[in-house]
Amino acid sequence: MSKPKLHFAHANSYPAGVYRQFFALLGEHFDIQSVDMHAHNPDYPVTDGWPHLVDEYIRELTTRYNEPVILVGHSLGGMLSLMVAHKRPDLVRCVVMLDAPVVGGWRAFAWRMIKLLGRAYVVPPAKFSIRRRNVWPSVDAAYQHFAAKDLFAAWAPGVLGDYMDSGLKPHPEGVQLRFTRENETAVYATLPHHLPQLLRGGYPVPIGFIGGDNSWETSQSGHQHTKALVGSHFRIVPGGHLFPMESPAVAAEATKQMIDELLAVQSGKKVLKNEALA
Repeated sequence: MSKPKLHFAHANSYPAGVYRQFFALLGEHFDIQSVDMHAHNPDYPVTDGWPHLVDEYIRELTTRYNEPVILVGHSLGGMLSLMVAHKRPDLVRCVVMLDAPVVGGWRAFAWRMIKLLGRAYVVPPAKFSIRRRNVWPSVDAAYQHFAAKDLFAAWAPGVLGDYMDSGLKPHPEGVQLRFTRENETAVYATLPHHLPQLLRGGYPVPIGFIGGDNSWETSQSGHQHTKALVGSHFRIVPGGHLFPMESPAVAAEATKQMIDELLAVQSGKKVLKNEALA
């Protein structure tokens, strides 16, 4: 029997290869495919609210599959998956957003004003990402640079190595990040402010959210608007914003359980107890 098809969308600046361990566990239950790097196709440029990135995602789904599929997205990928499902629900069975909270209310209004005033590139996180170091004399030097940072030191053994394998490319002075800091910054500076509008009138497919209990992104966004979207399909697991890298097994188990729950709701079947992923 064939496995259900699952399409994954990565977080900003982290190519799909960084999720190798997460994919290996989740792949026991699903046929997983993904785009290697979003926000880097010149035919689909990064603009305010990411409409072209949504179109690129839709093109991938219509090219790769001949049936609706499960969408799972982390951060940037979760928000893109949400917008894709709203625009083309015929392509989607359900959506699981991994630490991709919905920003609404005064926060969304404030962000819209920041963009209108031309300040998006001079406030965090774009303020910091545009200056981020992106060239090192060797892979080992790059590895040591990231390993010394608390954010990456929290990753599970082997995941930083996957980042080096999938996230670097040759440079005349050594190696360079494949995901450019210019594109990373553009994504941050054009974050959508209109996501709450998608809540109006209900949502066309089941949506679930899994966030990290130590995630600055989720805590700063608040839970109100995310819960309004997903209802009871809201989970918090140990970890930060990058919990799929910190605890791939925990992330895979929680994602599998959420997918089962969402598909059961969609089909009207009773949710059965899920076995933990090995």
